[in-house]
Amino acid sequence: MSLFDHTLTEIHDLLHKKEISIPDLVDESYKRINEVEDKIKAFITLNEENARKQAEELQKKIDTDEAKGLLFGMPIGIKDNIVTKGLRTTSGSQILNNFDPIYDATVMTKLHEAQTITIGKLNMDEFAMGSSTESSSFQATTNPWNTERVPGGSSGGSAAAVAAGEVPFSLGSDTGGSIRQPAAYCGVVGLKPTYGRVSRYGLIAFASSLDQIGPITRSVEDNARLLEAISGVDAFDGTSANIPVDRYSEALTGDVKGLKIAVPKEYLSEGVSEEVRQSVLDALKVLEGLGATWEEVSLPHSKYGLPAYYVLASSEASSNLARFDGIRYGYRAEGAENLIDLYKKTRAEGFGDEVKRRIMLGTFALSSGYYDAYYKKAQKARTLIKKDFEDVFEKYDVIIGPTTPTPAFKIGDNIDDPLTMYANDILTIPVNLAGVPGISVPCGFSDGMPLGLQIIGKHFDEKTIYRTAYAYEQATNFHQQKPSL
Repeated sequence: MSLFDHTLTEIHDLLHKKEISIPDLVDESYKRINEVEDKIKAFITLNEENARKQAEELQKKIDTDEAKGLLFGMPIGIKDNIVTKGLRTTSGSQILNNFDPIYDATVMTKLHEAQTITIGKLNMDEFAMGSSTESSSFQATTNPWNTERVPGGSSGGSAAAVAAGEVPFSLGSDTGGSIRQPAAYCGVVGLKPTYGRVSRYGLIAFASSLDQIGPITRSVEDNARLLEAISGVDAFDGTSANIPVDRYSEALTGDVKGLKIAVPKEYLSEGVSEEVRQSVLDALKVLEGLGATWEEVSLPHSKYGLPAYYVLASSEASSNLARFDGIRYGYRAEGAENLIDLYKKTRAEGFGDEVKRRIMLGTFALSSGYYDAYYKKAQKARTLIKKDFEDVFEKYDVIIGPTTPTPAFKIGDNIDDPLTMYANDILTIPVNLAGVPGISVPCGFSDGMPLGLQIIGKHFDEKTIYRTAYAYEQATNFHQQKPSL
């Protein structure tokens, strides 16, 4: 049995009873990485020397009873678009293959305050643009349940590392489903917080009005504990919300009596596989048995989510990625004849195909003569999608549906078909457009591959999401099943 099969609370108790040590936890992580990383390819950069040194220093505080907090000494993996001081941060791109940041993202500062140990930086689709981690310029991460299949994306490395037991938990980022979709594909728990709940300072921007950092874990309890640690207002991020951080772990009562659940008919319609649909209906029966009630509702504008998202996200990306010019940091092309030539060569050589595709799409949508036809119309659709959620939440506590329309697909199946690839996020994208929180928890299997149940809540009501997810998790055993690598 791995130490990481225990919950955070259980590991904490073992540490303070002196039954295990912090170096034991770090050893467990690197031992497992050495065993499976050649198959999984979840990490881009490892932090082994510093991690082992930090483990020894923190163990002294355990021995002298100076250790404070539940996360003290816990190993964690970090998605490679979250800036880490002195530890290479590439965002999965060759244009940042030599970037060693001189500052920490706010979430890293909070993790340092909690005295976690960073094991390494996790693989991802380049600049978080992708749904399979195949667009990483370094390697394609595989799914621990079947290494011929994708782990999802863009936080594929973050989800695969947790599912494979390389780290007990990780941080990912979610722009259109990039935490929840890989969590579903890999059979783990992944939460996208409310927009503004977690600071984006130090997150390499893809689409600034959509991006959110969130936790990926083995259990709902661990997820709630990690979100408590990284949430809060931040003076460095003007979009972070000055709203008190709840004690999410206090919501984990297992009691959902009287909970009102909305099930959008659009989330169980054409395109959703029969196994996925049945797993959601089975989950609703479980929650009914615990005292919750559910009704079918409509989110009529959700069908516009996919086209609206790809116009808006690409438009924001075309603006955000203009900073990568070969002048200030990152990759710089050789042999440029003048400044414009330097820009062109650097971006042509440094960016991958998917990133170039979205930059061009976004630049077109923002250009004179097309702005009103595309960008402005997409923003109007976004407002209608947000209103749909608000209308449903006037009567219901949570919305439930599948996280993805199908289980994980095979590596290479969709990489040359962008529209099919984009459609993998069709059930997660509306949540980002509306800015509401959503979680994916394991809810079944199809041909040996995990399926995810998506629970969506009101703005800043992560507590109710966690209450629902925990009650469901405790009534089932899907979260206890692990891939056999």
